[in-house]
Amino acid sequence: MSLTDKLSMLMARPGGDNAQKDDVPWWMRYAGRGVGTVGGFIAIILGLLNCISIVLLDVGCLIAGIWQMLAGFIVIVCEAPCCCFFIDYVQTLSDKMETRPYWNKAACYVGLSVPPFFMCFISMSTWFGSGLIFATGIIYGMMALGKKGSRDDMAAMAAGGTTPPGAPLSASHDHNVTLMEDPDVWRPN
Repeated sequence: MSLTDKLSMLMARPGGDNAQKDDVPWWMRYAGRGVGTVGGFIAIILGLLNCISIVLLDVGCLIAGIWQMLAGFIVIVCEAPCCCFFIDYVQTLSDKMETRPYWNKAACYVGLSVPPFFMCFISMSTWFGSGLIFATGIIYGMMALGKKGSRDDMAAMAAGGTTPPGAPLSASHDHNVTLMEDPDVWRPN
């Protein structure tokens, strides 16, 4: 048994199907989960440090710190529910997020990480804490894009030749044709 098989057995969810559902590389899955878990913990700690700025009467940084701690907790709940097993609804929320497509996770994490930047732009704890949550969203966004085409497929498309065998059917249309020129799309009455 290889090291990746052992790691995947350790990271497998109890009661979940262990079949690979897509062609995302194993290292990218672990990167998303790892950065999300570590980044969530760091965001909580740095959000708490950000809340100390109330001493300087900076209410924007206080709200940004609270938001950052909440975002870090949500990311930890979604990525590592074993860290919050004492809360009843955590496994349910984690299972719901696990069934969603990668682009939903990416949009959620990026959306959670952006508001603290607008509230407290000058704080390095905001940049680092929310930046790690943003990086998790970027990793899930790259996972949503999918696998890159083969070298032959990319060379054929760059040369302007025919559609490669692995391309979807919609790629066979000429992208320079407008709606009025394509007879398959627009037919007069």
